[in-house]
Amino acid sequence: MMPTREKSLFLAMLVLLLIMALSAIHPYDRNTWFMEVAPIFIALPIMVATFRRFPLSTLLYVLIFIHALVLVAGGHYTYARVPLGFWIEHAFSLGRNPYDKIGHFMQGFVPFLVTREILLRNGFLSSRKMAAFLSVCVVMAISAWYELIEWWSALAMGQGADEFLGTQGDPWDTQSDMFFAFIGAMAALVIMTRWHDRQMSRMKQGESV
Repeated sequence: MMPTREKSLFLAMLVLLLIMALSAIHPYDRNTWFMEVAPIFIALPIMVATFRRFPLSTLLYVLIFIHALVLVAGGHYTYARVPLGFWIEHAFSLGRNPYDKIGHFMQGFVPFLVTREILLRNGFLSSRKMAAFLSVCVVMAISAWYELIEWWSALAMGQGADEFLGTQGDPWDTQSDMFFAFIGAMAALVIMTRWHDRQMSRMKQGESV
């Protein structure tokens, strides 16, 4: 029999794959859809391959699932056209659809906790302050590389990369994207670390039994 936790993760992955398949039906731009959901295609095999050797905390699996949904919506509609973003734009009288900032916030929020868990549970660090500092550094490195990939895509695809870039005419879009990733990392540090520590402690107790 498959353990309950493993069964739940397997079911969540099936649900995510189904949602991804539905999002691939008539997306606004096929190339944009593929580029936006590409991180999911990378992360899922890694999580499956490492599940038995290094399963993540339940908190992280839930947050990764939510992050994946953010990416899927951005891929299907393109970030500049996600309906939730239009609702936020009108509700707060903004000058543009801000959904891409939600994506970059999550790009900081979730990787911060993933990095922190890897550093602490593997014993690479014992200092939680240093783990927090290095996790923020990893987040900013990921954010910077993502912006470089967007730049290279624009050079390779020309006008075809406009939907992937999603700048909406903002000359400071790259800088604000990275800033929102930083905000996401700091929000995870302030809001989630105690909860995260409790989850990791329970996992350690389970492993030592």
